[in-house]
Amino acid sequence: MEEVPQKRLFRFGIFEADQQTGELRKQGRRVPLQGQPFDVLIMLLEQPGQLISRTQIRERLWPDGTFVDFDHSLNTAVNKIRDVLGDSASSPRFIETLARRGYRFIAAVQIEGGNPAAVAGEPQNPPKLAINDSDPPVPGEARARLESGTSFLTASHEVPQASHAVVRTLFLLLQIMYFCFYLISLARLHVIEEMMARSISRPMWAVAGIIVTAVVGIPIRLYLISMVAFRAAGLREKFLRLFPVIFPLDELWALAPFLLLQQIGYGLALGSTAILLYVPFAQRSLILMGAGAPSRTRQGGS
Repeated sequence: MEEVPQKRLFRFGIFEADQQTGELRKQGRRVPLQGQPFDVLIMLLEQPGQLISRTQIRERLWPDGTFVDFDHSLNTAVNKIRDVLGDSASSPRFIETLARRGYRFIAAVQIEGGNPAAVAGEPQNPPKLAINDSDPPVPGEARARLESGTSFLTASHEVPQASHAVVRTLFLLLQIMYFCFYLISLARLHVIEEMMARSISRPMWAVAGIIVTAVVGIPIRLYLISMVAFRAAGLREKFLRLFPVIFPLDELWALAPFLLLQQIGYGLALGSTAILLYVPFAQRSLILMGAGAPSRTRQGGS
């Protein structure tokens, strides 16, 4: 007697795919994904971290005798999955495209039902984190570790889904804000020096710190502004590598409101500084939400 395959429940990030009911849920709420797109997703979830070739998908979901444009149908199905998951072909969090070969599910997956519950999606040996763009892709939790650097930072699968246009705009405005901080401070150096002379014994050290950090920060901000404005590929990965440099720089410039102490007073300066201390984390979250990803294409190279 032929064995009936057991239906399983797959959990990844804030999603769960129920093979029994044919439903995909996001934080417990059902999202529209049915038919062949759901079946393709299940195939990828069954072997996380492994290449699922286009041939395997065709043989399972489009058997011989099915008259259909397979390439177009598969690309449409994968694009539908990415739309529902809020994923991107250029900066994937879940489904990675291997050109002309197939697809791979790169996030960690918890599988329940059939075999005992287990977390899949990582190789047995710890993977090497990618340093250069030519390095092999980093799967699952290793990718999350690369993005977060430390465990208390938000991982990519934990950020909410949002419009790419909105997060790009917010990220761009933050870069322009810092760029204005640098230019205004350099233009008012003589005023800053006079103000600091009344507060500290060696104002030149503070002025020198402003000059050095501004000179470092200006090209970084111009680079990020141009990358976002032109929707350049790879901004997400590049920003995450720059984050250890950007973070202390931005935390230092969180004190910028105190340069306007005479105009705004201690209360407003302190409140503004508290907000600016969070901004580096906000930039990182916006990048993970898709600020560095260009718009998805609908062409055959999904």
